[in-house]
Amino acid sequence: MIYLYAKSVHIIFVVSWMAGLFYIVRLFIYHVEANERPEQERLVLHKQFELMQSRLWNIITTPAMVLSVLAGSFMIYLNPSLLQADWMLVKLAFVAGLLVYHFICQDIIKKQKQGVSAWTSTQLRIWNELATIFLVAIVFTVVLKSTIDWVYGLLGLVLFAIIIMSAVKIYKYYRIKG
Repeated sequence: MIYLYAKSVHIIFVVSWMAGLFYIVRLFIYHVEANERPEQERLVLHKQFELMQSRLWNIITTPAMVLSVLAGSFMIYLNPSLLQADWMLVKLAFVAGLLVYHFICQDIIKKQKQGVSAWTSTQLRIWNELATIFLVAIVFTVVLKSTIDWVYGLLGLVLFAIIIMSAVKIYKYYRIKG
């Protein structure tokens, strides 16, 4: 029964973590696009986005990441045989990628606050989709477990990534055109 409580906590905080990751990158995009505004408006927007980013990151996203990892680790502690399952090793590899993504976002926050971020809004839109790709990969890996055909799964993930990236490019085209 303790395992199921840990699993529930893990799912709740993964959802919170992902929501924070999705929203923080949107704030990055708005922060970058504020540079196109007149100086007075730009200064106000930058200050507001820095406040929003700080609160989202420090109050929601990072604590949710820590609690997700702790609950997931506790599940493995309760059931160490999970580490013998191929699907779990694949999931943990994707989670490691998501953790790297998280800390790169943290670096973007720091650089935007210093006014030295080199990311464009288009690059950030593409970056935002990487979190979606990690989420899809993790969910399918966990749900399908050993029944997944890894070749088709990998091809499906690549196809999904291409579709997402194409959608970003199409959106940019229509945004600039309209």
